[in-house]
Amino acid sequence: MAIVTIVYHSGYGHTKAIAEAVHKGVASVAGTTANLMAVDAVDWDVLNASHGIIFGSPTYMGGPSGQFKTFADASSKAWFTGAWKDKIAAGFTVSSSRTGDKAGTLDYFQTLAMQQHMLWVGTGMMPGNNSSKGSEADLNRLGAAAGLMAQANADQGVEGIHESDFRTAEAFGKRVAEVTARWNK
Repeated sequence: MAIVTIVYHSGYGHTKAIAEAVHKGVASVAGTTANLMAVDAVDWDVLNASHGIIFGSPTYMGGPSGQFKTFADASSKAWFTGAWKDKIAAGFTVSSSRTGDKAGTLDYFQTLAMQQHMLWVGTGMMPGNNSSKGSEADLNRLGAAAGLMAQANADQGVEGIHESDFRTAEAFGKRVAEVTARWNK
């Protein structure tokens, strides 16, 4: 049995909606327990018992939200004890712009994972919507490899997130759960 926990911050609901789609993908893998928790309600025992942790945050000003950074700083207790060593790690982010410097947030997550001695998993997806035959409906329409990127219109709620980003989030969650299950054998 593999345990995968998605820990996220959401400022306006967009990141929470993507976290829920990632959670759905994780939960679709037989033999996997999927947990979803906001950074303001962290259960450290659950995180420490998890075999995989997926980080999620909106991208604000080129990096993760302050609330996520507060969680990351608090994870230093896990670092001191090696509680997350050799766990699978992955990450996702949402911003209102197509790129929106989301790579900065994913880089932050990767650095956090490396400092915790975790093993990083990317999307495992080819970029979508990058040829004359591509479309906005393609999986991974934003073309991310290091982690999941989603885009949400700033002047809309969850309905401003493209349907493809939800499908991509679900596929990403499934991939991370499958890798975690293989690693956990």
